[in-house]
Amino acid sequence: MRSIIGYLVCLIVAVTIAFTFSPRHASDVASAQLRPDRLQINGMLYLDKRVVAVGERGNILLSDDQGGSWQPATVKPQRDLTLTALVALPDKSLLAVGHDGWIVRSEDEGANWSEVRFDGEIAEPLLGIWSAGGNRVLAFGSFGKFYQSGDDGRTWQAQPLEVDSAHLNGMDGGTDGRRMVVGEQGLVLRSDDAGHSWHKLEPFYNGSLFGVVRLSPDRWVTYGMRGHVFVSQDFGQTWEPVKVGNQLPLYGHVLLPNDGGLLIVGAGSSVVRLDGKGELVSATRLPGLGTLTSAVMVGSRLLVGGERGVFQGTDGGVAALGGAR
Repeated sequence: MRSIIGYLVCLIVAVTIAFTFSPRHASDVASAQLRPDRLQINGMLYLDKRVVAVGERGNILLSDDQGGSWQPATVKPQRDLTLTALVALPDKSLLAVGHDGWIVRSEDEGANWSEVRFDGEIAEPLLGIWSAGGNRVLAFGSFGKFYQSGDDGRTWQAQPLEVDSAHLNGMDGGTDGRRMVVGEQGLVLRSDDAGHSWHKLEPFYNGSLFGVVRLSPDRWVTYGMRGHVFVSQDFGQTWEPVKVGNQLPLYGHVLLPNDGGLLIVGAGSSVVRLDGKGELVSATRLPGLGTLTSAVMVGSRLLVGGERGVFQGTDGGVAALGGAR
């Protein structure tokens, strides 16, 4: 009986992941482009006064009133491909990545985007992008795909990693050269020389990890399938589990201001809060928001995005935009 229940849980999780990060048919999103509360959102960031969100069918949304209203950005060419993540660079340009190795770039705070990379033949998704400081950017994704740019994302070169074609899902690091990359089957890669060399850590978990967060040079957090959260106090030498009390996968996070720790969001409207030491503060489920994939803080206001669009709240609370279902 336990085996049957276990198989059912794995099946539900797999279906959730496929739904969240796969593009939908046109009939499913006919009105989504006009409704930010109906558009699947996979990544968000906050730029002083503007929030930028990316999601299904190549849509990029902009808000200049802290998430109260949204306008579509112009993307050329507009491809019917899911965008999965975005990043702001030191030169104030923006980059977003998605399926089929698609990378688009903006130089006007997200109002207009132009294509800098596309690979329709291989048709494999990029799942994340990270700014390495200066004009260096790294993009990564399925089957060990790992690319680097030395010119603010205008051109890209492949960088091979020995990961046995595992999907790469998350990355973080600092100016001291310490970095980590996480992926499927508990994969964790660590570098202490700004990515010139990578060391694969001994497995401590056999499920997929979707994100990694640096809280200090030594303190790191990673999270992923079945509600698993792990904290390391020694730059990945050892990891301790954080018991959050549910088995729902966790997909995205946001650092809280003033070294206040972080929030991790996921399926079932899950929100997990850790303090600056990586200790559990709370684990809750927000009502009616479905699968959450991303979050940003706008002052004291939390914005979250996911399968049902973008939602806003004040003082850490979250309320659905008008008309959301």
